[in-house]
Amino acid sequence: QAQVVESGGGLVQAGGSLRLSCTVSGLSFDSYDMGWFRQAPGKEREAVSCVGRSGVDGVYADSVKGRFAISRDNANKTVYLQMNSLKPDDTYMYYCAAGDTGLRIRCKDLYFVYFGQGTQVTVSS
Repeated sequence: QAQVVESGGGLVQAGGSLRLSCTVSGLSFDSYDMGWFRQAPGKEREAVSCVGRSGVDGVYADSVKGRFAISRDNANKTVYLQMNSLKPDDTYMYYCAAGDTGLRIRCKDLYFVYFGQGTQVTVSS
């Protein structure tokens, strides 16, 4: 049974940094594309960043490009999201997910099957 568990969220001041981690068990990690998504209450879930199985092809939402960096460690079945220069607009619940987006990374939640429970990120002004 697949398990996806996020950690690393918290409260940070604007301009600060956080690193989210996501560990996966119960599935063949290096056979899955991985993604980070975020959602606020009453709003649709949005894609933040996704990375393919090799870890070299990260893609980012325009709103986080240049500030966030995704990486993965296949040996330890973990994917990370380094978040720098955080803004109050980055305040969301962040979710990690595993899926299959095909030959080219498509960072949309419809391609992702296994989601974690989320970790809250709150950025104060």
